[in-house]
Amino acid sequence: MEASFLGGVLYLARRGSETLGSLAGLSLEYKWIVLTVTTVGIFMATLDSSILVVGLPQVVLALNTNLVVGVWFITVYRLMITILLVGIGRIADLHGRVRLYNMGFAIFTIGSLLSGLSQTAEELLVFRLVQGVGAALLFVNSVAIVTDAFAGEGLGKGIGINQVAINAGTITGYTLSGVLIQLFTWRSIFLVNVPIGIFGTYWSHRRLKEISQPSRGERFDLLGAVSFSSAITLLLLGLTIGSLADALNLILVASSGGLMIFFILVERRIKFPVLDMSLFRIRLFTAGNIANLFSGLAFAGLAFVMTLYFQLVRGYDPLHAGIFLIPLDATLIFIGPISGSLSDKWGARGLSTLGLLVASAGFFVLSRLDGSTIYPQVVAGLVLVGFGIGLFRSPNASSVMGSVPASKRGISSAVRATIINTSIVASIPLVIAIMTADVSYGKLINIIGNPNLVTSLQTGNGTVASFLPGLQHALLVFSGLTLFSAVFSLLRGPPVE
Repeated sequence: MEASFLGGVLYLARRGSETLGSLAGLSLEYKWIVLTVTTVGIFMATLDSSILVVGLPQVVLALNTNLVVGVWFITVYRLMITILLVGIGRIADLHGRVRLYNMGFAIFTIGSLLSGLSQTAEELLVFRLVQGVGAALLFVNSVAIVTDAFAGEGLGKGIGINQVAINAGTITGYTLSGVLIQLFTWRSIFLVNVPIGIFGTYWSHRRLKEISQPSRGERFDLLGAVSFSSAITLLLLGLTIGSLADALNLILVASSGGLMIFFILVERRIKFPVLDMSLFRIRLFTAGNIANLFSGLAFAGLAFVMTLYFQLVRGYDPLHAGIFLIPLDATLIFIGPISGSLSDKWGARGLSTLGLLVASAGFFVLSRLDGSTIYPQVVAGLVLVGFGIGLFRSPNASSVMGSVPASKRGISSAVRATIINTSIVASIPLVIAIMTADVSYGKLINIIGNPNLVTSLQTGNGTVASFLPGLQHALLVFSGLTLFSAVFSLLRGPPVE
């Protein structure tokens, strides 16, 4: 998934001053064992966030289901990570990080095995949920364990390697799924995790040590966690189970809004909140996170839109669809570290805003695609988006985290990561909702599962001729959302001295 997860898990290092004294005696060998084990875990968890995007049409066809159910194969996994991010962090503070990390490896491996053996769509949904719980345990605790093991100068290097693993997992997921499906079947995209997961579970249990000291005197905000999770789930259901004009969908979305208001009220009054709402009084923090929210919706939904374009409109196989997406993330990985260095020299406001403007232009270029667009034009759009988002992310993160008091950096990281991950998990349901303006919901949900409709789509005939405009309008909305994000990025103002 995205590098934003790293911010959230740093919440667990909030009590670093209590732990640093025990770090001095750690050997260099143990530190690199920690880095190896945690990097493998976070790479696998990230891989499975993206590996199903390119292979989705094949899974939907094999299990005889429809597009909406297929979207939930991806969404339920991401949802588990999003809603459990901070809650697991609090539990880890109380009961130990290594224990939860080991448990996460085992649960993820079992979920992967069961997902690969699924015989029905319902089974795959349940087992992807299990897999998502394991992934959440891996995500939340991996960087916290690295933070415990590395001190001083080595901490930045350790976390940086984990960040590379996250971005590499995303790219590998797109490409690897195409290769595996071409050589074997869709089941291999899950079963490939099993041998690695078995080894990782054994190795982490054998070699990792609990270093952190448990927190005392803090309570888990169960009401806040449940209300937030319920609000996000209802929103996703409202965006996916029917047209936005349907009464049920409107009720679900309205209920989600009501629960979110309730959640905010709870968080403002509770002593140990899941999200510290007082942070939003800081202008730089609020503007940066709003920019994260809307640009995240656009960027996280792009791979899904382009997968539908490559496979359903252009008729490419999964392997080529995955390969064709590489320019997007390759550009992002290349620009990300450079933009971080530039922001130290020139500041975050200008670079972040420029990056969002470039990304918005890239989405607009992609919205002009049709059934005969040459690939260099596609690459141009993908590179613009990757360049722009890469230019935005590091400076924006620096601005957001640099705006808060040192005593609140841990919880600020958790707030930031939760907001970004909320946009990630809502991105694909948003695409479906936008497309219902061009394609009736009944036709849209069956378009992948009906080979005859796909054939008529690729020939430009039949009842699904509006499918391509649906994709184009989704990309146009993404361009607008990113432009809207640029406005908030600009309005953040100069850094506070």
